Amino acid sequence: MAALADDPVALRSAALCRFFAGVMRREVGRGFRALRLLEPGLPALPEGAPLVVYANHPGWWDPAVFMVMQGALFPDRAPFGPIDAAALERYGFMRRIGMFGIDPDRRSGAVRFLRVGEHVLADPARMLWMTAQGRFADPRERPVALRPGLAHLLARVPGAVALPLALEYPFWSERRPEALAAFGAPVQPRGEGATDALAGELERAQDRLAAAAMARDPGRFRTLHGGTRGVGGVYGLWQAARARLGGRAHDPDHLPER
Repeated sequence: MAALADDPVALRSAALCRFFAGVMRREVGRGFRALRLLEPGLPALPEGAPLVVYANHPGWWDPAVFMVMQGALFPDRAPFGPIDAAALERYGFMRRIGMFGIDPDRRSGAVRFLRVGEHVLADPARMLWMTAQGRFADPRERPVALRPGLAHLLARVPGAVALPLALEYPFWSERRPEALAAFGAPVQPRGEGATDALAGELERAQDRLAAAAMARDPGRFRTLHGGTRGVGGVYGLWQAARARLGGRAHDPDHLPER
């Protein structure tokens, strides 16, 4: 393969990635009650296979959640991911943390995605994270529709595995929302119908996560990253004072977890 312009593998700085991952852990901790992964958690994956995690795209928080999940679940792989080229122009430092720009509405953008994706996945010590819908979409939207780029990439990378990831950010009983995630079954679709197969597995993961989100039972999840607890303000101070006066340990949550 000819040398890539703006090669994300060459540009990536491990030190800057560690720093920015720490920043994202703090931001996710401040923004959410917790980041929770629906059990049984991460499915078994073929050893040494090129890996793409593809997710739905419910909100602005998705890349931050990716970074926290990367550190918790795939610490031995270097993450990379596509981003809109216009956004990358505004946030140029992202080139140093594994992001590469594509123009989703141009053929040249599709070609670059395939070339860079092949390059990244040539080494199993690297992986891709992507929002395969290509736009923000409510997590209850059905049917789930994906852009065809992921299926085309998988066809060009022998042995590559696609791992569906469902995300949503509902409010339960606390001041801050929950960041909820669920993996689907790993898939290796090829040929005609591959995009539909990928969309179907992601939709099944989203349906399973939606049911768990509506049940509001944190016991069905593994906490990957604890967030900010409590309602804060005057009510939070009153809770703490009441606990001290009653000789009890202070639980800052509005409703204690079961």
